[in-house]
Amino acid sequence: MPTLFEPVQLGRLRLPNRIVMAPMGRGRADRNGTPLPYVADYYAQRAAAGLIVSEATSPAPHAAGHPYGVHWHSADDTAAWKTVAAAVHAAGGRMTLQIMHAGRIGHPDLYGHIPLAPSPVPAAGLARTWNGPQPYPVPREMSPSDIAGAIDDVVRCAVAAVEAGFDAVEIHGANGYLIHQFLSSTVNRRTDGYGGPPHRRVRFAVDLVEAVAAAIGAERTGIRLSPGFGLNDMSEPDAAELYPVLLEALRPVGPAYLHLVHGSDPDLVRAVRARWEGPIVLNPGTGDLDPDATRAVVADALAAGFDAISFGKQFLANPDLPHRLAEGIGFNRPDPATFYQGGRQGYLDYPKADLREGDTTSWSFSSTSSR
Repeated sequence: MPTLFEPVQLGRLRLPNRIVMAPMGRGRADRNGTPLPYVADYYAQRAAAGLIVSEATSPAPHAAGHPYGVHWHSADDTAAWKTVAAAVHAAGGRMTLQIMHAGRIGHPDLYGHIPLAPSPVPAAGLARTWNGPQPYPVPREMSPSDIAGAIDDVVRCAVAAVEAGFDAVEIHGANGYLIHQFLSSTVNRRTDGYGGPPHRRVRFAVDLVEAVAAAIGAERTGIRLSPGFGLNDMSEPDAAELYPVLLEALRPVGPAYLHLVHGSDPDLVRAVRARWEGPIVLNPGTGDLDPDATRAVVADALAAGFDAISFGKQFLANPDLPHRLAEGIGFNRPDPATFYQGGRQGYLDYPKADLREGDTTSWSFSSTSSR
């Protein structure tokens, strides 16, 4: 009878509850991508989560996808992130660093040259740049040395994260960014060992996970996936064939967990759960942040055998989310105007609940696992 409030093991991490803070970019960095000093306070406020997953972090300047996104490739970055990890641990929490290479979801305005991608296939839509929205350019097809370099960048960032005190890392293989681009037959049109049939298109993801696991341990290495998710002009016509191949290739590596994204194809998500023997964190989405909708979605996810549940907007606006879930207290509503800007406003000033004023109706999140 798993509940949100029981411990769970993800690799080497023993989480005191199954409530995970999902990665959410908040734009609180300087122009170099170094987290601002109060980023540590933001994450420490939310340390009651069983696990915090950081916002997507670029391991190199050319891996960035958005202005004011966080980076980790300089001494200043290391100092800032060490402060974040220390603050979370001092508050009793656990934290993993999510590492992301944006691939074609970038722009020369961000870093001075053409973005890299599996193939020269541009994304539809507009890039966010220092000078406002601009069309995505045709990316440059990655050479073998570019591929090796991208893997090295991620490994270097992962090692730095563990040395700085992070408990684990999560490789971002979802949402239309570089790893996801390699998985897609519409974006990846290569004819070498990294393109073509599914067993070759999964190679970049597997090579990268293997390299990170070799450097810091598979028990510290998670990966986020979004099967069938169309974000950032992504399509996967053969996803039902592709993801079983990817899971089989990842099995010998034994990553600490998979993290599946809301917006993915529900049938594919269920198929991944049925095929994968290890832990899976699910970000199932919870409608319009209504507590009853949250209750229903969480119950369904636990009943389907998922091991932990990640929450995005709820954690953004409710630093004490585990307490609210346990006591049946309603949620603060987030302010979209401050999601990506606003400094401390809309970042550090969401109030914690007062039990004397809250709705203390008891919620039951128990369910029988189907596994």
